[in-house]
Amino acid sequence: MKLSLVLLGLADLAAVWADPTWPSQIDELEEIMFQQTSFRARRFSGSVSPCSSEASGPGRQNAAEWLRTAFHDMSTANTFFGTGGLDGSLQYELGNSENLGPGLRTTLQFMVPFFSRRSSLSDLIALGVYTSVRSCGGPIVPIRAGRIDATRAGAVGVPQPQNSVFTFQQQFERLGFSTVEMIQVTACGHTIGGVHTAQFPDILPAANADANGQRSLDSSVAVFDNRVVTEYLTSNTTNPLVVGPSVRINRHSDFKVFNSDRNVTMNALADPTAFRNACRAVLQKMVDVVPPNVALTEPIAPYMVKPVNLQLALMNGGSTLQFTGFIRVRTTEVPREMILNVVITYKNRDGGSTCGSAPCTITTTVQGVSQGFDDTFAFYPILYNIPAATGISSFIVTINHVDGTSETYDNNGNEYPMSDAVFLQPLQSCILGSTGVLRVTAAVRNDRISQGARAFISFKVPQTNSPVPLLGNATITMEQGNCAGRYTFFSANYTITGGMAYESNFDVINGDRMDAFKSVSLLGGTCRAFANPIACVPVGPSTSLTTSTRSSSISSSSGSSSSSTTSTTASTTPSSTIPSSTIPSSTTLSSTTPSSTTLSSTTPSSTTPSAPVASPYHRSRMGDYQLISCWTEGEGVRALNARSYAADNMTLEACMGYCAGYTYWGTEYSRECYCGNTLVASSDEAPMEDCSMLCAGDGSQYCGGGSRLELYSLVGTQTRTSSPTPRPTPSHRAEIGRYDLVGCWSEGVGSRALAAKHTASSDMTNDMCAEFCDEYKYFGTEYGSECYCGNSLHSSSASAPQAECRMRCSGDGSQFCGAGDRLELYMDPDLVVREPEQPAAAGDFVALGCQTEVQGRALRGPSLADDGMTNEMCAEFCAEFEYFGTEYGRECYCGDSLPETSTEAPAADCRMLCAGSRTEFCGGPDRLSTYIKQQAMMV
Repeated sequence: MKLSLVLLGLADLAAVWADPTWPSQIDELEEIMFQQTSFRARRFSGSVSPCSSEASGPGRQNAAEWLRTAFHDMSTANTFFGTGGLDGSLQYELGNSENLGPGLRTTLQFMVPFFSRRSSLSDLIALGVYTSVRSCGGPIVPIRAGRIDATRAGAVGVPQPQNSVFTFQQQFERLGFSTVEMIQVTACGHTIGGVHTAQFPDILPAANADANGQRSLDSSVAVFDNRVVTEYLTSNTTNPLVVGPSVRINRHSDFKVFNSDRNVTMNALADPTAFRNACRAVLQKMVDVVPPNVALTEPIAPYMVKPVNLQLALMNGGSTLQFTGFIRVRTTEVPREMILNVVITYKNRDGGSTCGSAPCTITTTVQGVSQGFDDTFAFYPILYNIPAATGISSFIVTINHVDGTSETYDNNGNEYPMSDAVFLQPLQSCILGSTGVLRVTAAVRNDRISQGARAFISFKVPQTNSPVPLLGNATITMEQGNCAGRYTFFSANYTITGGMAYESNFDVINGDRMDAFKSVSLLGGTCRAFANPIACVPVGPSTSLTTSTRSSSISSSSGSSSSSTTSTTASTTPSSTIPSSTIPSSTTLSSTTPSSTTLSSTTPSSTTPSAPVASPYHRSRMGDYQLISCWTEGEGVRALNARSYAADNMTLEACMGYCAGYTYWGTEYSRECYCGNTLVASSDEAPMEDCSMLCAGDGSQYCGGGSRLELYSLVGTQTRTSSPTPRPTPSHRAEIGRYDLVGCWSEGVGSRALAAKHTASSDMTNDMCAEFCDEYKYFGTEYGSECYCGNSLHSSSASAPQAECRMRCSGDGSQFCGAGDRLELYMDPDLVVREPEQPAAAGDFVALGCQTEVQGRALRGPSLADDGMTNEMCAEFCAEFEYFGTEYGRECYCGDSLPETSTEAPAADCRMLCAGSRTEFCGGPDRLSTYIKQQAMMV
């Protein structure tokens, strides 16, 4: 890469290079890097923004700790021999005296939820440099991806305060840095942060420190500026690495480095612009020191247009593919107010532009906005039903502006790929969080079922010698299940161990096709049944359809599905029980059995209107029927399921005649007609503008929309049922019993916002959830039917606009029960939750303190891991031994002695809640909450 490009900001890089070809290896890191706040925020900057944040403890400036973490991980490299570099080996070196203090550990712990097979720890550490520097107002440090994590500790060699100038120069030369760059990277790294008495009492005696036991390196500790330089040059500095006790004991390392070329470099850095430019270049060089086997990408720049969270799902009994997700548009230079809409033009399964009766276009308007440090983004939602018969293979994106201009993005000439060969069925998949049992269900197209299906699961396994887990994986064969239309379901169960099931992800794979990198955290707690599967479409030249009555219900408790099968040939004539009516000649009728509804049509009419079409409008009355409203389809079932047909010359009159005698009829998707005497309970009123598709046979009429019925009811007829009354407008209830509404709240990043316990029910209401969570301070409902409880909120959870919690409760349509990834959050303001503590005693044992683990275990007797772990449980398990210790929340170890190599650790290191109690601590990563028998204490 040319040096001139290194000096460009990321906004400049976006203009220099086109978007990567999507999907790309940088996609996950790109979102973590740029989607910082608001809609779909990843919140990677949460603990370092603002720059003054001390989220890990008083006096601990997280932004400075993040910079220090990157330097300590990189600075043991040897570029002469091609070893080390920024490789994540620091996680195994925290016990080394070169890496004092809790800041390095807490930095790594914060990054754990973002760690995955697509975002290595070392790439996250590098990204932490960009994030912390920008949070403090510093320059944009270009970040490249592709680092590979080490699996063991590296060499020693982090520069230490007592080193001589000559040693410093040798060490930085080993890293590939000149003397000038050594001075620059030290000044740039020390413009924020300070020295702590706890780690360096000889450099900073307690009498010289502030109330938090530290002293800043310059007078603007929370601003990335060059005061560390100018105050040094004017002898106006209080930097304890330049002046004070460190001089007497030869530990004034900043002075030794800064003065190593007689202040020539420092004088150059006195210019603010020169300082920013130097810091941008030298900090990029620092994070780009990697082992020789690592091939880094180009610097990560934000996409101009990026598909996000795309998902297909088989719906409506198998007749449609629900296409969901977002098109994210960068609005940094072109504000979203100047964008009229975004149009997605897709190709069918065979690469053609025929998509059944519907156009191959999806028009969408903005739903939410997101911000980074330098960029803004607008999200355009996708919610569209694609006929399963035609499918999808790729798409392009057109941005239409309010001034009439437009731009088309075609993924660098490749179009954005979208395979319908195999995909996850989110509603038929679930995770039982407390047990780690994952149920994965995928839909495989019938012409590919001979290739079977498998799931690749990536999960995190705790390490005893690191606060960062290892990545484990498993490939499991999925079992073939029921068929629905053109797809067959494949399912598998897998138990994710290690206590971090929600931070796992998985792929579903069929031959050479896959639906990849699906987050377990987005799955619900209950697997839903696939309702009313339509007739299976066999593979081969025959086009005859069969109706299958196989049950595709998936039980979240047993993980089993029915396999009994009965098939019948679909009827092609109306049932004799249906009143006779005129049937349009261009249609083939479906069976009247609700679970086997099938739509098909013959050659469409070629007639054209002889006169201009009048402006369309909604007909308030048609014959003996009156318009009710625009109405949704049911959840997984048809709203009207007695009878249906489809035709390319559909009109309201034709549908009314076909449904004569029924209480309700409705048109949908321009060319479909449905009849019934009742509406399913899960159908609901929708905004009238949702029914805006013109009738295929009359451009002056509206015939519903995608998954929306233009619904009519028989006037004055009480033969079967009365006309439906729209459900009351739902509201956000200010109080539920003793709980007050907090608002709409986002889920946690990689973890549930409320993690104590949860349930799900098709009858869910906020009252039901409040009763279920009666012993907790908080409860929240989500996704219409899920309920979560807790005494505290995960730190990555945050307030969201109330309008984002707009999903009706499954058991009461007058209440809102959150939404996808959104909690309708309530709190009991009067409930005082006991703060977690380390019990002073457990059984016959008394607390000894927090101890470090050692190679081969500090306590080498029996051990136990349990999701109900408490210190009392461990005390009972280890009753025959002199010591016990709890670790990592759910682990228990026994022993008769503690080795000398196990040393006392800060109490703050043992602050992981017990898996079986929210009020007590059970150690931490690589840290034991240690107890000793009382009689042993008295000896």
